[in-house]
Formats: sequence, C-alpha cells, structure tokens
Amino acid sequence: MSTSRPLTAAPHLIELAIGGMTCASCAARIEKKLNRMDGVQATVNYATEKATVSYADPITPDDLVATVEKTGYQASLPPPPTSTGPAAAEPADPLHALRTRLWVSVALSVPVIVLAMVPAWQFTYWQWLSLTLAAPVVVYGGLPFHRAALVNLRHGAATMDTLVSLGTLAALGWSVWALFLGTAGTPGMTHPFSFDIGRTDGAGNIYLEAAAGVTTFILAGRYFEARAKRTAGAALRALLELGARDVSVLRDGVETRIPIDQLAVGDRFVVRPGEKIATDGTVEEGSSAVDASLVTGESVPVEVAAGDTVIGGCVNAGGRLVVTATRVGADTQLAQMARLVEQAQSGKAAAQRLADRISGVFVPIVIALAVGTLGWWLGNGAGPAAAFTAAVAVLIIACPCALGLATPTALLVGTGRGAQLGILIKGPEALESTRRVDTVVLDKTGTVTTGRMSLLAVTAAEGERRDEVLRLAAALETGSEHPVARAVVAGATEVGALPPVTGFANVAGLGVTGAVDGRQVLLGRARLLREAGLVVPDDIARAATDAEAAGRTGVLVGWDGRARGLLAVADQVKPTSGEAVRRLRALGLKPVLLTGDNATVARAVAAEVGVDEVIAEVLPTEKVEVVARLQGEGRVVAMVGDGVNDAAALARADLGLAMGTGTDVAIEASDLTLVRDDLLAAVDAIRLARSTLGTIKGNLFWAFAYNVAALPLAAGGLLNPMIAGAAMAFSSVFVVANSLRLRRFRPVS
Repeated sequence: MSTSRPLTAAPHLIELAIGGMTCASCAARIEKKLNRMDGVQATVNYATEKATVSYADPITPDDLVATVEKTGYQASLPPPPTSTGPAAAEPADPLHALRTRLWVSVALSVPVIVLAMVPAWQFTYWQWLSLTLAAPVVVYGGLPFHRAALVNLRHGAATMDTLVSLGTLAALGWSVWALFLGTAGTPGMTHPFSFDIGRTDGAGNIYLEAAAGVTTFILAGRYFEARAKRTAGAALRALLELGARDVSVLRDGVETRIPIDQLAVGDRFVVRPGEKIATDGTVEEGSSAVDASLVTGESVPVEVAAGDTVIGGCVNAGGRLVVTATRVGADTQLAQMARLVEQAQSGKAAAQRLADRISGVFVPIVIALAVGTLGWWLGNGAGPAAAFTAAVAVLIIACPCALGLATPTALLVGTGRGAQLGILIKGPEALESTRRVDTVVLDKTGTVTTGRMSLLAVTAAEGERRDEVLRLAAALETGSEHPVARAVVAGATEVGALPPVTGFANVAGLGVTGAVDGRQVLLGRARLLREAGLVVPDDIARAATDAEAAGRTGVLVGWDGRARGLLAVADQVKPTSGEAVRRLRALGLKPVLLTGDNATVARAVAAEVGVDEVIAEVLPTEKVEVVARLQGEGRVVAMVGDGVNDAAALARADLGLAMGTGTDVAIEASDLTLVRDDLLAAVDAIRLARSTLGTIKGNLFWAFAYNVAALPLAAGGLLNPMIAGAAMAFSSVFVVANSLRLRRFRPVS
C-alpha cells in the first residue's frame, strides 16, 4: 500500500498542460510517474489534459516537465498572462486535424463495410478494391493509435492505443496474408458478413471491414469526445473572457485609455453605459443599474450609487460611473471564480480514483485475456480464423476510455454550469458531501437577513406628528456611524432636508444627544430618557414592548421633558429566505438558525422564514462548537455563512457554503461559494452538486457495466470486431453526452 510522502519543504503548486494522452490509462501512467518523485503529489486529469502538481524544493518545474516527457508524453508550463486574454492563444479550430482524418477514413471505409456486409454486391476482385481502400484507413486514419502504441512500447507500457493498434494491424495483416498467400485473392471469392466470429477456413478470410471499421469508429468516438469536452469547458472559457481588455483611467482629470493589465489598485476609472466594469471597485461618482447576470447569475440589474461595490466583468446598463479600483488582476472576484472552477475540474471523486487504478492495470489484463481467448478457441478446434476474430474483438471492445471520462466530463459541465449561475464548486469531495448532508445550519446575519439595519416603523406619541419625530431623530443621527443611526437616516428621505445638529454627544451603550432646531433631543434606550428625567408615555412604552416581541430594536426619541416617539429598526429578512428554507426542507434537510443575537430576535426571524430549531446568543468562537455538537449527535451538517466569524464553522462542517458577498476567509474555508447574495442560491448549489454527483455515478456504472458485459461476449465469439469497435466508441460518446445533460440544469431562483 502506497502512502503519501511528507513534503520536505513548503510545497509549491503548479498546473502543467499535458499533450499526447489518448485514454485514462495514459493519465494514470503519468500520474504514477510524477508521484514517484520525492516530494511530489500529482493529479492528472484526462478530460482537461492538465496535471495539478504539488512539489517541494529542490524539485523544479523543469524536472516535472522532464519526467512527463520521459514517460512518452508532452508537458508545458503555464503561459505568462497577457493583456489579450486567454482565448487569444487558442488555435482557430483545434479539432481540424482530427476532423480531416475522420472524414477521409469515413469516405474510404464505407465502401469496404458495405461490400463486406452485402454478399450480392461482392463483384469479381471486390476484395482487392477493399484492400486498396482499407489500407489507407488503417495506416493514415489509425496513425495516432500506432504512433502512441510505439511510444508506449519504447517505455514498456501499454494503453488503449496498444489495443487498437494491435487489433487493427492484426486484422489488416491477416487479410493481406490471406489475399496474397491464401485463397482469399481468388477471382469471384465471396463470403457472408456475420455479427459473430463465424467464418470459413482461415486462408479464405479477410477482415478488411473490421480493420477499417474499427479505425473509423474509434476515430469518430475520439472526435465527438473531443468536441463534447470542448463544449463542456465552454462555460469556463466564457468566464475567463468576461473581463474587459482596456479601461479609461482618470489621470489629473483627463481620461486615458490603457490596457487592463496596467490598471493598479487605487486608480479611478470611468465606466460608460454599455461598457464592462474593468475590475472590482467602489463607486465614487454616479449611479446606474449594473447587469451582473454573467458573473452572479442574477437576471435583474442591480442599482448602484456612490459607496457601493461593483464586480469586474459586470455590464453598466445605465449612467456614467467613476469607480476606484480595489482589486486587480488575479485578485479580482472574476479571476478567483475562474481559479476555483479550474481547481474543481482537475479534482477526482473517490469512485474515479478507483476507476483510474483499474484503467492503469486494465490494458495488460486485456492483452492477456486476448491471448487466452486465442488459445482457448484454438484448443477447442474452432480453427485459426474463429480464434483470431475472437481475440481481436476482445482487444477492441475492452478500451477503458469511458471509465476515464466518467468523472472529468461531468465535473467540466457541472462546474461550468455552476459558474454561469454564480455557484462555485471547489471539487468532487464537495459533491460527495452533498449526498449525505441532513442538517443545514444557517447563519442569520447576512445570510437569512440582509445584514443591514432598516427603519421599519415610526410610532408618534399622542399629540405628535410622525414626520416631525422622524425629522428630528434623523437629524440627530447624522452625527453617528452606528448601524441603527444609518438605518434611521436612510429611512428619513421622505421628510426632506434635515436641520443641523449642535452639541452632539454619544452616551456609551445608551444612545445619543444633541440640539436640533433649538431643542435638546435624546435618542436611544428608555434608560437614557428616564435618567435625563423624561417621561415615557404608556403608548410609547407599549410600542417598545411590541417591537421587542417582534424581534425589532426600539429606539425612543424625546425632548422637552417627555418621549415623543419610537423608531423600530431591524435587520430585514431577505425576500427569498422563506422560500429557500421551504426548498431546503424539500431536499430532505433540517434547517437550524444560528446567531449571536438575543433569543427574541432570533425566534422572530426563525418564525418568519419557517425554521423550527434556533440556536441564539452564540459567540463567534462558539459557532464551530455548535457545528461539532450537531455532528456529535450523528447529524451530517452543512453550514451557510458569510463572515470572518463563520470561517471556522464552515471549515468544520461536512459541507461549507459561503455567500460570495462575504469575506475572503469565509470563501476560502467553504466547499461551495455562492456569488449571489441570495439563500436560494444555496438550494441551487445543493441541487446542482447532487445532480453532478448523480451523473458521475451513473457514468461510472454504465462504463463498468459496459466492460463487464462486453468482454465475455467478445471472448465467447458473439461479437464481430467491427461491431466491437462501434460499441466501444459509443460507450465513450454516451458518457460524454450523459454529462452534457447537466447544461440543462435550471435554477429555482
């Protein structure tokens, strides 16, 4: 049993582009060679054609490249970033060469197959025309297989290419022998086509339709597989290309157009209507509606004004904005999203690791099985033709390609679709957790609620005007930065201009005081007013009690000896939180509300969204203990949060979901990141993760079932090699097509 070696120093992480891989066993072989190096831990992904390598000094990237090349494949270091974007380095049509080879093979092999399958059309010397057409298919069309098989032979290895090359060359070689040295070249020779291995005497048999058909079918499988893999990665490429290429920077009041890679943190830049926002920043001037659908998945444009944050890659749909850059380059949210998606696509589920191990030893076992099949049929007197046909069918049918594609293609499509919807999946381990989760812990502030205080109600004492109470209270609060003060000021837009304040003072823990319009105004707790000798009327006292019972914070306002009104403020529940909780229940999850707020406020919020279990008055450091306690009760816990104080709990939970509006440390600690500030995104994330995991498991099941069922049929003489080649190609295409169904995933929000 192999064990991972401790790294000798702090590890470095690099991603290598791998060339020359043709099947899952190639990836397994490269991975094995890299992991044999001291201080190296590598994962090679066949679908993305990349190797993610962690290595320690004194190993260098050049050493890693050299090891891959010694194994018989190509490797290259990641290219330096350019201002023209990642798409610029891609060839115009990377599938052109493969498509040309395929169409030439199709044109030549169709007549060969038709002649072999319809004895009535087998004219005099038809077999020589078949040889003329089939030989270029096997040699030119199958050249990638033969070349790869030769490289593997030089390195003492065998892959799927070895099987295909052996099978097609053997079929062609036998046919050439039978035509030139046997009786198959006799004028007027005919023989019927059979779906099994039944033939006549070996000297009169030709297998040109099998050699040409197998080559063409496998080339077709490779082409459709490559095209589907490219389609599967389209979402990530689109994400990488979202960023702006240049930007108008304000320098000494003058706009200057510069490439995006020259933009620095602190630069002020202009975004006109219809332009992309160049990078993450804070709006300094202007107001507009911003279309963030390409980044967050939200279909409705978001209104922004001075002081609001904006994300690079979003489109300015309204007015002119002046933005101060806060993050540039690889630090932007868009770049981090792309990095998370790429990391997820390079991972492997536990089931795929088992499939990779099987693929790594599968080819030598198949070659041994083919030799055994040949010997068994010969030993039973079936004749060399039948024995040879059965052995070739075993070689062709056994390719483990579908096993190698099962997980990577589903991850490519699932994570790409998630990125389009504002859901970032860190890797297959997160997918496996979603299946087992039965409890979801919801942090209240910023997750279930907006995280911002809002003014919900103004109650005026008998004989007072509501507008006057609100006007004087808001005027006094303009001198405070407290969240309650900001809520009161924001809620006072209806009362017009606010008068100035003099003598403003903050009374710690109780409220504020100051002179407004010649009156000494007090605002805060009842204790502040009573200690100052102000009377609190019964109707205001009742309003304060009612506000507290409803989970709101009641702020009293008074002057001239008595309380004149009550302002009720609260952290509002997001409009979609109730629907999200209902849908979480429908997924079989039990919601738990977790908060540091007092129990009254917590219960009020829980009742509004439909959560039965509430854990309140929890210190930030105690959140991780709550998660551990729930796990100790046998629950499998998912945690949704957004703040620094949630990071430990997110990391401790079996599945951590971080709201993308939260802090970097929370996002880093999570398994799934929700770019949208909406709890329904958590529902979509779990649904998508479960769908992706289900697709992976379905792919692996069918890939295993295909090989398990097909090998005995081939060894038993029930499959013609050409039919075996078509079936093998179909299995890979089926797995990729099944994964592509994830592109149709629709969010509930």
